[in-house]
Amino acid sequence: MMSTPSGAARAGYAPFAHLTVPNAALYRRVMGAFLAAKERFAVHLRPEDVFAVLPPEHRPADVDTVVKALDSLVEWGNLRADPDTSRVTAVEDFYRKRFIYQLTQAGEAAELALSAYDEALGRRGALQAVALHDIVTQLRALLVIAAEQEEGEPDAAKTHLALSALTSRFEALAENARAFMGSLQRTIDLHDVEVEVFLAYKDRLIQYLERFIQDLITLGGRIALLIGELEEQGRVGGLLRLAAAREAADAAPDEAESAEARAYERWVGRWAGLAAWFVSADGRESQARLLRGRALGAIPQLLAVVRQLNERRAGRSDRSADFRTLARWFAEAPDDGARHRLWRAAFGLYPARHLTVDADTLDRRAAHPVAASTPWAEAEPLRISPQLRRTGSYERRGKTRRVQDRSEQRRRLAEFAAKQAEEIAAARARLATDGTTRLSALGELDPLAFGLFLQLLGDALSTWRPGMTATTATSNDGTMEVRLTALADGTTAEVRTPGGTFRGPDHLVEITDLTRTGQVRVDDTPTGEER
Repeated sequence: MMSTPSGAARAGYAPFAHLTVPNAALYRRVMGAFLAAKERFAVHLRPEDVFAVLPPEHRPADVDTVVKALDSLVEWGNLRADPDTSRVTAVEDFYRKRFIYQLTQAGEAAELALSAYDEALGRRGALQAVALHDIVTQLRALLVIAAEQEEGEPDAAKTHLALSALTSRFEALAENARAFMGSLQRTIDLHDVEVEVFLAYKDRLIQYLERFIQDLITLGGRIALLIGELEEQGRVGGLLRLAAAREAADAAPDEAESAEARAYERWVGRWAGLAAWFVSADGRESQARLLRGRALGAIPQLLAVVRQLNERRAGRSDRSADFRTLARWFAEAPDDGARHRLWRAAFGLYPARHLTVDADTLDRRAAHPVAASTPWAEAEPLRISPQLRRTGSYERRGKTRRVQDRSEQRRRLAEFAAKQAEEIAAARARLATDGTTRLSALGELDPLAFGLFLQLLGDALSTWRPGMTATTATSNDGTMEVRLTALADGTTAEVRTPGGTFRGPDHLVEITDLTRTGQVRVDDTPTGEER
């Protein structure tokens, strides 16, 4: 029987002591038997019960080994031993050592921690596009509930269920995204990844990333808008209080007074985490944007890894192959002189004397070469000109330079920035439509307005999917919104510019200058909408 390590006991982590002893595997299997019994609502186990459920290939030779393991676990606090009096039939049976064992609270907590550890090590995570759709659905349900609350008919049960489903899906999305990006980086670095397996599934991985990025672009902006609608006029606060009150109704009597306040704080924290994940604010980018950028950056990194692996397979040289070839050349060199010449040609590390020699010295060395193996002290000295002693210090003497006045440059930059802002505002005003109009009705556009128009059109078309007839997108800076609707009449639109004429299928378009309406988007993720 192993004794408890003193360090673990002093630290209060004695239930983990069985992980660092020689029979750790047996202790883990015994504890696993108690966890399996707990799932079947079996509280106590006898040594022969534990012996019977152990896997045959790992089962000890006799029950006494299991009894010793159980006693050790009792000493460490993982199990509790109680006298087994149920099978006593004679007086002498009272003097025999018989116990039944059950999990302690500390032992069960230790096993839960170890299960979480094992799960985290083997977890790869996933980018859950379906969770994004579920979050949109639950946010819309909360908007309906908020409208009912304003009418004076709040439903606490419905509110609590919707918020619980929302936070559950969001927490799963966030946790799986973190796990997936971590495993993706290990894949890019080829850590714990077989090269053949990586090459086999890299195409599916890239398609998977592209599909999730498209869903994140389409649904991320929609989620941000729904969160903004719920936060208007503090509507979400009332929903959180309803959920907290219903959750606190099941609190124990000694915690009833403070249960609602604590529950409300928890719900506020969950909502803040959800909003921060999808909404950018105060110079902080949302986690959705960071995830999108990281996923976009992973695609070229994956392609670069594939290119490197293909180059190695094609026999192209890499650094390790170059050094092996160079080592072989050194080994095949006929003498030390050839090896020194090879060294100079490969690395360019010539002696430091070449920094001070002149042409006459080089000629003299060429006529009377000195072997590379000649010790420095025995070689012919080099005569150099003591320029530093003759001219003195190289530092420039005199007073320091005056600080240059750059106020004029700053003034010009400010004027340029103000002029540029005016031109951009004018371009937004030129593009803004009073309601819905055709692309062909936009008329002639100046270069700045036309460039802004192309950006808006590109943002809208990037969210377009097969089967869609309309879409909505927001500019990167959140100042413009464009709604684009396809026409079935087959007409062609022409937009004239000083540089030429832009032609394409005609659409219904509605462009809104959000800076004038006071509805600047909190996130710059474009949104798409099917109709």
